[in-house]
Amino acid sequence: MKTPVALIYDFDGTLSPGNMQEFGFISAIGTDKSDFWRRNNQLSEQNDASGILCYMYLMVEEARKNGIKLTREAFRKFGSRVKLYDGVKDWFANINAYGKAIGLDVKHYINSSGLREMIEGSCIASEFENIYACSFLYNEDGNAFWPAVAVDYTAKTQFLFKINKGIKEISDNVRINQYIPEDERAMPFQNMIYFGDGETDIPSMKMVKDHGGHSIAVYKPGDRAKRAVAERLINEQRVNFACPANYSTDKSLFKIVRRILDKIKADDDFNRLVKVNQKRIGRC
Repeated sequence: MKTPVALIYDFDGTLSPGNMQEFGFISAIGTDKSDFWRRNNQLSEQNDASGILCYMYLMVEEARKNGIKLTREAFRKFGSRVKLYDGVKDWFANINAYGKAIGLDVKHYINSSGLREMIEGSCIASEFENIYACSFLYNEDGNAFWPAVAVDYTAKTQFLFKINKGIKEISDNVRINQYIPEDERAMPFQNMIYFGDGETDIPSMKMVKDHGGHSIAVYKPGDRAKRAVAERLINEQRVNFACPANYSTDKSLFKIVRRILDKIKADDDFNRLVKVNQKRIGRC
């Protein structure tokens, strides 16, 4: 049986160079990204409210004012316009092939404060085992009217445990709290690799690292401010690696992940050998 491995990604700023709302939706409501996010921050600060819930509210409200129907299909259409970093489209096939060659079963997950509906419209949606992200409730006409799921930094850590226990449903609040012995869990933490770039990723990156997995802070190539943030996370020992968000096979990110996969495989082989030896000694 192949060793399971989970590659877990934030989306905005990690797989894409911007926030997904900026690739179609914001221009459709007749504004620009700086104004939209300024208003979002203002709404959040004035009401001491979640910035995630505030951006979801603004999307619904601005769409209503501008006569835009926010159906699932509309979100997916906006999602199809989202730009990705260099190499992302081929990344999954390349990593899967390498993992398979060394005896690993690589699975990919999204853990994002962006919108599930938009991610589902992207050209890479089919690559993911599951997408944990914000989403909406829809009325009888099929229009978004209320948040169904809002993902902040706390929710992101919860989803890591869902991956760990093999739970796909966000609504499942029973199995997530059930006791499962570590060696019976679907995806060991030490077999996880977390990719993130922003503040909402820090608790998850630190948690994966502290549980024996690996975390990588990525940043927009050429962006000195983003690079400084990633390097700070290295110095604070919150992540294992920091590198530019270029997913091509000749770049540092691919080489780092390939070596991590080698280590996961070697550690798993070693642990299996230890268990076999212990059983043999126990029979003597």
